[in-house]
Amino acid sequence: MELDLQGTFVGRVWLPAVAGPSLVVLRKGVLVDITSSTAPTMRDLLELDDPVGFVRAETGSRIGRMEEVLAASGQRDAARFLAPCDLQAVKACGVTFARSMIERVIEERAAGDPARAAAIRDRVAALVGASLRDLKAGSAQAVKVKAALVEEGLWSQYLEVGIGPDAEVFTKAQVLSSVGHGAEVGLHPISSWNNPEPEVVLAVDSRGRVRGATLGNDVNLRDVEGRSALLLGKAKDNNASCSIGPFIRLFDETYSIEDVRNAVLHLRVEGEDGYVLTGHSSMHEISRDPLDLVAQTIGAHHQYPDGFMLFLGTLFAPVEDRDVAGQGFTHKIGDTVTISNDRLGALVNRVRLSDECAPWTFAASHLMRNLAQRGLLGAYGAGAKGSELVDASRKPG
Repeated sequence: MELDLQGTFVGRVWLPAVAGPSLVVLRKGVLVDITSSTAPTMRDLLELDDPVGFVRAETGSRIGRMEEVLAASGQRDAARFLAPCDLQAVKACGVTFARSMIERVIEERAAGDPARAAAIRDRVAALVGASLRDLKAGSAQAVKVKAALVEEGLWSQYLEVGIGPDAEVFTKAQVLSSVGHGAEVGLHPISSWNNPEPEVVLAVDSRGRVRGATLGNDVNLRDVEGRSALLLGKAKDNNASCSIGPFIRLFDETYSIEDVRNAVLHLRVEGEDGYVLTGHSSMHEISRDPLDLVAQTIGAHHQYPDGFMLFLGTLFAPVEDRDVAGQGFTHKIGDTVTISNDRLGALVNRVRLSDECAPWTFAASHLMRNLAQRGLLGAYGAGAKGSELVDASRKPG
């Protein structure tokens, strides 16, 4: 994984010696443990007024070279990468790219049947053509496109969140349930039509401040959600179905929200049968600005005292046939998925069924007990006092 080593990269690594997670920073290719009573969790680090300054000032202790830990990730008895978030809520925005919105409409109209999807796709393409590339949600042009689709009998609730004023924001995964680089990602066994979703994920603190960004795979069950939008929870939140990492790149003098707006994500799926799928997602085509999505998630209407991770959606929607003509793409067990960006690194996972992935057993209660045993909770919450947190969370920005 090639990284711009001038950046400030922080993450979480499981250390067998302490039977728990540690915060790490990447320094010249070496992972350094910076866990302390001031910042025992990633949540606490991101709540600091100057997380970059704190990270740079911490001496820490050497864990090993990044390549060594990357190679061991996925091995249960070795130091391995975890998702870089911990106590943050894991939220996701759907249908944020107008072009991928069409695929959601198609999924719904096809009722989860890939055989019907091709004909509907051709009909929609003939109607709207390439006019969606620069379409901005809530604009006058968006209203016209929506009206045209409705007139053709192609209305969908996805149109409302795709090009209307209000974004779709849902809970992708439970706190601490996300997996990291090198882990297996899970598909619910009821699904037979699914795909990876390469996305930028923002790390946001309790006051709505975006502190950095990372990569994510919002594993998508197209047939389940296509049967009914009310099955979104079943389609999205399953064991090991959310992957984030490998690092959060903190905003500093080398990286900012502008880099997020201009990011291009690359996707590569390699099957055990020799199959290869490549694709990309360009953030400059997003229909809603990332900061607008943050503002729609947090504010007086909704607080996140521990902050949140926010998936920004994807342009990528695979339509290439994998086996049978007209059936499109779907995962096969054993696929290796690589999501990469030249500023954020690469997130690599292998596909299995959710009920065959390692079960999620380390939750918030286990984390607190582990940190207490390590003597790290003496100043817990120093990043933001309770009373200050409640007031501050009402002022996103």
